Amino acid sequence: MTEERRTIDFIDTEMARLFEQRMKAVESIAMAKKASGAPVEDLKREKEIIAARSEALGNQALRPYYRDFLRSVISVSKDYQTDLIYGDKMPGSDIIIENGCISRAGELLGISGGKVLVVTDTGVPARYANTVAASIESKGASVSICTVPQGEANKNIQSYTHILEALVEGGFTRTDAVVAVGGGVVGDMAGFAAATFMRGIRFFNIPTTLLSQVDSSIGGKTAIDFAGVKNIVGAFHFPSKVLIDPQTLSTLDPRQLHNGLAEAIKMGATGDAELFEIIEKSAGLSQDLPQIIRRCLNYKKSVVDSDPRESGLRRVLNFGHTVGHAIEACGAGQYLHGESVSLGMLYFAGGDARRRIATVLEKYDLPVSHNIPAEKLLDFISHDKKASGDKITVVRVTEIGSFAFETISIKELPL
Repeated sequence: MTEERRTIDFIDTEMARLFEQRMKAVESIAMAKKASGAPVEDLKREKEIIAARSEALGNQALRPYYRDFLRSVISVSKDYQTDLIYGDKMPGSDIIIENGCISRAGELLGISGGKVLVVTDTGVPARYANTVAASIESKGASVSICTVPQGEANKNIQSYTHILEALVEGGFTRTDAVVAVGGGVVGDMAGFAAATFMRGIRFFNIPTTLLSQVDSSIGGKTAIDFAGVKNIVGAFHFPSKVLIDPQTLSTLDPRQLHNGLAEAIKMGATGDAELFEIIEKSAGLSQDLPQIIRRCLNYKKSVVDSDPRESGLRRVLNFGHTVGHAIEACGAGQYLHGESVSLGMLYFAGGDARRRIATVLEKYDLPVSHNIPAEKLLDFISHDKKASGDKITVVRVTEIGSFAFETISIKELPL
């Protein structure tokens, strides 16, 4: 026993020395990425490295443990690179996470002069939009607030038109800006209005729900629902800057908070096993939220940077959405977006990943079953914008932290 402990002590000391050397190399790589503008994350390369190095291990029984070890090492390296390159700002220097930052919106968004339309909805505490407006006004801009009805049911042509009317009546020009203050519905509509008004004006996003903070705030996708189909009319229009104030989450009820967490679970399941484990093992969600938000945005930003127009890798972000969008639409308000995605993930999760996903969903009171008829879901999916003819590409997860694309006939969907 004593000899074995001495061996472990020696190896641990040697590992500390090697870790320091490794992180020095990581620092050099980070500086090269900063100079070239390359993203921190390279999911394809990480997967290849983990597979190759674990195969080189002689003891096959140890390989799954070694894979977990490698994932942790790579995760630490990515965190270190992110801190070296971006400091307190997220990749691209256009995303800021800071408690209380909405009170400094004018300064942080860099708006000085001109006209600004702050778009919010009736479900968002009015003080958020008022605080943002006052801060921007203090920098010399003329600010007006446009409030639309809350909820997915109001993400429609009427609300979109209301925002456009405010821009036209306010005499806005191409040098002016739109600022969204609210959840994903507000961000989608305000972003779409900004994308189409005068063929595009500046857009800033200040998400106030967990769902929008971890997901919709940075992808550049803007849209409205039309003819009963979710997000069928839209445009890519990336925000100039995004401000994320975790303190705004304090006004969310548990259902809305967990609704947003579903998208974080999705990202962990497909590409960040450590993120999934943080959520899985969290003993106090509120204290883990800043880390969860940061990891989600790091992951999504790396995917979007690699594939901004969703022609390849970005489709991984649709895990759970193919059936999830159908459940959300056919449920007629019964399920929130994250709840629908939760249900959608289970259709394409297999092996131990399915068990772990179902368990973590139940931990946060997210649904794992529903009673919507398969034929209704199938009819909706056949009109999904992700479909190509009678085919659709789905994302499958059989191991937490990795995924595979599969193109199948819509009729073959496991409904």
